[in-house]
Amino acid sequence: MDAETSLLTAPFREARYAPRALEVAHRPGGEMVLTNPRPYETRFQTMTAALAHWAEVAPARPWLAERSGGGWRTIGYAEGFDRVRTLAGGLAEAGLLSERPLLILSANGIEHALIKYAAMSQAMPAAPVSAQYGLKGANLARLAHACEVLQPAAVYVEDADRFADGLSCEALAGLPVIAGRNPRPGDIPLERLFRAAPAEPVAQPEDHAKYLLTSGSTGLPKAVICTHRTVSLNSAQIAACFEDPEPPVLVHSAPWSHSLGANSILHYTTHRGGTLYIDAGQPVAGRFAETVRNLTEISPTYQNMVPAGWMLFAEALERDAALARRFFERVRLLQYGGAALGQTVADRIQAVALRTVGEKISFGSGYGATETGPTACNVHWLNDRMGMIGLPIPGTSVRLVPEAGKLEFRVKGPQVSPGYLGRPDLSARAFDAEGFYALGDAARFVDPADPGKGMIFDGRLSENFKLASGTFVGVGELRIRAIGAIGGSVTDAVVCGEGEAGVGLLLYASPARPRAEVEAAVRDGLARFNAQSGGAGSRIARALVLPDGPDAARGEITDKGYIAQALARRLRAEAVARLFADPCPPEVMEFPIP
Repeated sequence: MDAETSLLTAPFREARYAPRALEVAHRPGGEMVLTNPRPYETRFQTMTAALAHWAEVAPARPWLAERSGGGWRTIGYAEGFDRVRTLAGGLAEAGLLSERPLLILSANGIEHALIKYAAMSQAMPAAPVSAQYGLKGANLARLAHACEVLQPAAVYVEDADRFADGLSCEALAGLPVIAGRNPRPGDIPLERLFRAAPAEPVAQPEDHAKYLLTSGSTGLPKAVICTHRTVSLNSAQIAACFEDPEPPVLVHSAPWSHSLGANSILHYTTHRGGTLYIDAGQPVAGRFAETVRNLTEISPTYQNMVPAGWMLFAEALERDAALARRFFERVRLLQYGGAALGQTVADRIQAVALRTVGEKISFGSGYGATETGPTACNVHWLNDRMGMIGLPIPGTSVRLVPEAGKLEFRVKGPQVSPGYLGRPDLSARAFDAEGFYALGDAARFVDPADPGKGMIFDGRLSENFKLASGTFVGVGELRIRAIGAIGGSVTDAVVCGEGEAGVGLLLYASPARPRAEVEAAVRDGLARFNAQSGGAGSRIARALVLPDGPDAARGEITDKGYIAQALARRLRAEAVARLFADPCPPEVMEFPIP
């Protein structure tokens, strides 16, 4: 039996999914509304309710763990809840509590979680921003804009030395600063707050829990309002996709300045009474070794990574049998999000699982936005097909509206944000007349005759463009298919070509591969890709391998590991010009398009 046949027929490990539920309403003009009627629990409706519950039910169970020397520092549920209440009392005694938010400049960490939950427990919103905003060499204009939007009352910084550049930003002048380490004269040491009398949680479900900045890939970031209820119920909705009484164990690195890390990972773990091992690795070459180290030691039950991380992890699993044995020991679910993952990468991971434990692992994805909790849809059934966004999660309705030959995707549910901080105008425009939030994305069905088989992401309506001929280019799908055709020699691509004769790619080379090998792989891979593609809008006319990787300091790659396509095109304007120059420069690969 060959490998492909083996993957097709191999059994799945039990993922403990609940039965699929879907109601479909057809409307005139091809519009549809999909609703998941499955019930979900509503007992936890504030950010500290689940923490208080597990502190009583499972006091010694580890809640959070982070690296400490060669081992792990852990904090249990009872200790965590006690320290949250003590910090809340410290914030009150220091006169720092406010309806304005606590700005957080910190990487993921135990103290970050404690002070965030402490502030939220007292109805003071937490506003964690990307650590990149305040690190050495950062563009402080980004931090200044964040402060203009958020209007913070105080700042928490994990290390005043490490974030000295950020603390020098004029927008922070005069604000009280709480420092976890290395406080400056005038700063409030975090340890001082731990000496206060505890304060019990007072926040109510409708209170603002946190403000999360959108990525800003299509403009300046806005602050999305996350209430205690929206975040708490989104975790309950995700939990209702499963029939699994066992608390999850996760190893995860997504930053808590974004909704995936803050809500779908940190708070979902807390909601389920699980354990989160905080991973300081990043899904980029040169920074991924820490993730591999952690997964060599810890066997998760659920593993979520961005596609760039899975691409790197596939290579690590293929090289290291001991890592594969440890990783596949008890994992029941693999998931990716934020961008599509190539089928070839997923198949490589499944092949390692098959030869290691004799089973495939269900490999799905979720879909949504910061404004939708973030999770609006996910794949909640056994699956190994990539590109899926699944179906609505319990309690969620999705409205599909025909638009420009596609189905525009809109969402309604208890997890949807009420809008944007200080921008009632934008908040009002974000919702249609029926109260559905419009994401600006499109979806299509795996099988139009059977919606229950799930949906596929069909591109961002605002990201797609037209060639000079008027041919439409679906950026998202084209990008991931092209990367998959090239293989591991490139890590990502920027799709270009608006108003041009054909589509062009700017490619980021894998730093582990020689330049000549990368260029050969690009030529061969894109030639095969074009041979299997249709018209000009789905073929690559030109490609250029960039001399360097994405620039995180300027926001070209987010701290989640995603390429900000529109921003990358602006930052690489010179490369885009060379890509389409006439005559074609020698360093640009040209592919004839019939």
